[in-house]
Amino acid sequence: MFGTILRKKVSDDKLANVFINGLFKTIDEGFPVIAELINDDPAFVTSPNVSPSQSYEFSLVVIVGNLSFLESAFEPEQANRVEVIVYEKLARVYEMEVGEFKQLLKDYKNLMWRLNHPSKNMIYAMSKAIFDKYTLYNYQDEYFKRMQAPNPLFLKRMDEVVENFIWDWDAFFRKYKLD
Repeated sequence: MFGTILRKKVSDDKLANVFINGLFKTIDEGFPVIAELINDDPAFVTSPNVSPSQSYEFSLVVIVGNLSFLESAFEPEQANRVEVIVYEKLARVYEMEVGEFKQLLKDYKNLMWRLNHPSKNMIYAMSKAIFDKYTLYNYQDEYFKRMQAPNPLFLKRMDEVVENFIWDWDAFFRKYKLD
């Protein structure tokens, strides 16, 4: 009962800041682990040698994935307001114009949907996009390399890991309430 009363009120701007800072903290701390998991995965004949500093592609996949879940966490009007603020702030982080940044994310989202068609599961789409963006096809055994398709065992392992990079809106709403 008191938890509901004691929650902090946050504005859309504050919500966007908490969301963005939380995502980047998770990406910064988590990508070295992701790189190690990719490099050591038994699905690969040779190690892809993904560097822990190569998080750019991964961060954009995580951002697109999380923005797709934003729409289900809020009323449509509030989701749109928060999304506009998030795009503005992220465009500054990536040193791009807002329109240019939105197009970049749209391109990533389209790639993710194309790679994952006909499934609409965003977690699967994120794993497949990571596989594609880090061009992991050529590190697999000959069968999957020739098919230019990810090894499903690798994707299953990546799905389990990628879920940890999805923002937990339930936990957020237990701590904060919106203005």
